[in-house]
Formats: sequence, structure tokens, C-alpha cells
Amino acid sequence: MSTIETVSSPSVPSVRPAVPRDPSKALGQLLAEGVTWGDALEWLPALPKESVDLFFTSPPYADARAYSKIHPDHYVDWFLPFAEAMLEATSDTGSLIINIKNRVAGSGSLRGQRHPYVYQLVIALQQMGWRWLETYIWAKPNAIPGRFGPRTKDSFEYVYHFAKGAKPHFDLDAIRVPYKADAEEIARRAKDTLGRRSTEAGFGRDRTKTYLLGGADPGNVVSVPQSYNQHKGFAHTALMPEGLASFFVRAASPQGGIVLDPFAGGSTTAAVARQLGRQAGGLELHRDFVVEGRRRLSEITADDVVLDLEGELIEVGVG
Repeated sequence: MSTIETVSSPSVPSVRPAVPRDPSKALGQLLAEGVTWGDALEWLPALPKESVDLFFTSPPYADARAYSKIHPDHYVDWFLPFAEAMLEATSDTGSLIINIKNRVAGSGSLRGQRHPYVYQLVIALQQMGWRWLETYIWAKPNAIPGRFGPRTKDSFEYVYHFAKGAKPHFDLDAIRVPYKADAEEIARRAKDTLGRRSTEAGFGRDRTKTYLLGGADPGNVVSVPQSYNQHKGFAHTALMPEGLASFFVRAASPQGGIVLDPFAGGSTTAAVARQLGRQAGGLELHRDFVVEGRRRLSEITADDVVLDLEGELIEVGVG
């Protein structure tokens, strides 16, 4: 994987910078800065075509945050221009992965009901040409109590995986989790060269396809505690936990690959991706978050660690 030529810009200017006309310079600036102050609708179309391996992002949810109010009725129309530009910039083996949450409508004809804007967005992206590969559930064991009855608290969010081409990069081995069997059972399985087990119903599976690979398939329910603004004092009201970004960066991007987040927020995507040996950058519309994000990225050292979902150390390399 070749490295894009980058430029150095350690401080955040007082005026939002213009987008470079040269696509390679635009991408180089994003990767060099880690998080760039700018409007993704201006920057994404300026990127080289088929240059990005993974867009991993958690865009503003509908009507959820004071810094970005988007009515759920208009959410799909708001997001599609970003998606179209990302489709152009994504490599043939690349992906778009979106963490998003539906909400209870606070007004209008659907007041008190779940608004379908998330599902409408997924269908619209598929119709645009994105290949809808999988729906993941981010399970939050420490979710805060809800305030919209009559219902229990929201303990999960969606993560949708879209791909541009028919053969996207996906490394299942990178996200395998330890088997729950004891050491004796694992040793016994390692000696089993014919792992197929037939059942009375006539079904069977070759267990060697799984238990000789060093870990179990984690499945599409990903349990990661929520962060609650606890990352080194980062002042962001919707900070993504590093474990969630780590799972998808490892699975859907190659070592040395290019990972971008057009809604950088707390810069978790760039921070985690860089520690995992990827070239990474992000775009953020709000200058205060850019300042904080660059501070966070500047504090990454070779001694920093990224943990997997089971709390085990992942081998990392600062990019």
C-alpha cells in the first residue's frame, strides 16, 4: 500500500481553510492533519476517485445534538450527497460503515413512535449503488436510562456495513475472539482433523473451519461500553468508544490502508486507525472539536494500546 504524500499543519487556523484543487493534495492534507476543519460536502468531492479503503463514521443523529439539528423527515435528503461523494472516492474493495441510531419522534404525525429515517436511509443507500452487506448491533451494557416511555432504555445502536464492489476487503481473522472452552478442550480440538459432526436432523458442519483458526467468529452483535466523555477529558457530547472503531477498522481496512471519517467529532476513528497502522484522517465542521481532536492525536505514542472486545491487547503501529 503506497503512502500519500502529506503536508504538515499542526495548528488549527482561525479561518476555515480552502479545499486544495489537486485531489492528491486534498487527501494528503486530511491524512497529515488527522482531523481537518472543513465541510465534508466540499472536501469529499475533491478526493481522488477510488482512493479510500474505509469510510467509518457516526454522523449526527436526527434531532439529537444541539450542534447539528437535522429533522428526521429530511435526514435522508441531507445525507445522500455525502454518500454519493463517498461512493466516488471509495476503492473497489472499500467500504462505508455507518453507526447510527433511530429515535422517537418528538413532533408531527409520528409523535411518540419510532421514526423510520434510519431504515429509509439504508434503502436509499442501496438504491444509490452501495452494496448493503450486513447490519451489526452495537450492544451497550452501560446505556443510560431513557426518557421516552412507555419503553425500556435504548441499549443498542445500529452499525451498517456497505461496500462499493462485489469483493470488499474483510478480515474475519483480525476480529476473532477467544474460545470459551477450557485449554484441554481447545487442545483436543486442535488434533481433530475431521471436524464434521452430523446431527439427527441431517445437518453438519466442519468444525475445523472455525476452531483451528485461533479464535471464534464474533458474530454481528458487538458489545462495547459507552464512553461518556471519559477519554482524557475530551469535551464531546457523543464520543465514540475506541473498542467500536477498533472492531470495524481491523475488519474492513488493510494494514497501511486509508481510513477517513467525514464526521470526525471526537476523532476516535483517526486515533484508533492510526494506532492500528492505517493512514487516517477526518473532517469536522466545528473548530473546537478540531482543536481537541488534534490534541488527542498529538498525544498518541508508540506505548499506547488498543484493546479488542475481550480486553486483549492488539498489536499496533503508530501510522
